[in-house]
Amino acid sequence: MNRNGQLAAIVLIAAVAGGCSIKKMAVNKMGDALAGTGTTFEADDDPDLIGDALPFALKLMESLLAESPRHAGLLLATASGFTEYSYTFVGQRAERAFTENVEQSKELRARARRLYLRAHNYGMRALEVRYPGFGAALEKDPATALARVRKRDVALLYWTAAAHGLAISASKNDPELIAQLPMVEAFIRRAMALDASWNEGSLPEFLINIEASRSGVKASEVQAHIQSYYDQALSLSGGRRASLFVSYAENASIPAQNRAQFQEMLERALNIDPDQRPETRLATLIAQRRARWMLGRADDLFLTASAPAGKEN
Repeated sequence: MNRNGQLAAIVLIAAVAGGCSIKKMAVNKMGDALAGTGTTFEADDDPDLIGDALPFALKLMESLLAESPRHAGLLLATASGFTEYSYTFVGQRAERAFTENVEQSKELRARARRLYLRAHNYGMRALEVRYPGFGAALEKDPATALARVRKRDVALLYWTAAAHGLAISASKNDPELIAQLPMVEAFIRRAMALDASWNEGSLPEFLINIEASRSGVKASEVQAHIQSYYDQALSLSGGRRASLFVSYAENASIPAQNRAQFQEMLERALNIDPDQRPETRLATLIAQRRARWMLGRADDLFLTASAPAGKEN
């Protein structure tokens, strides 16, 4: 029997004697493939096409996780996929619908909240796989639990925190969930300690949103912290992340009622050429879509036609 025949015989015997093992191996291989599809999606130039495709991809991931529930890579991909889909294609739709159909906006917001919580659950499951006992330890002593997380899992910390933070943002009438905001910050602080430069400044950009959500803090202090995180993220990204300018306009320029700065930030986002960096094309296009929407609402967001320019950024 030649080598190929021997291999075929081995595979046949394995399939007969251990069908479950072969099935699980196939599921894990497919899980590996799906966990690596992010780059394909992120290079796309049609956000709506991706928005239509993602639900099927996410349900496929969930079906694979039912067969292989401890596949850490697939758990991370599912957490990040649900977070991105929910924010871009459900949460932002809820915001846009608010001025036209309040009931529809509420329904979309509630759906987004449920999906964020689902994403958060997948992130926590992945952390439990990586660090057994993580969930219980987090409830007892968050600092000690997070200290176990290593640099390889910065993305996991980020997406778990993002899903958690967005769920809180969509839960204005849930004080129990709102009280969990410090945990979101703790995840990002740990990620920053491990790799502050991860994903070209995504971590300090995240902290801009955290600062903007603080209550009981002087506006001047919040603005100073936001400026510091913005400067750090700008340096790390080289000004290539459109979402950074949108985040600053939303969280710093609007509260300060600085319309000139608001317009400048959003124009900087719109001036980025998505095709210069295909690997982030989709994220750029999505951020630019939000920038255009915000510019169109400027008269509703600012009390006066113009505002004094702030410090140069």
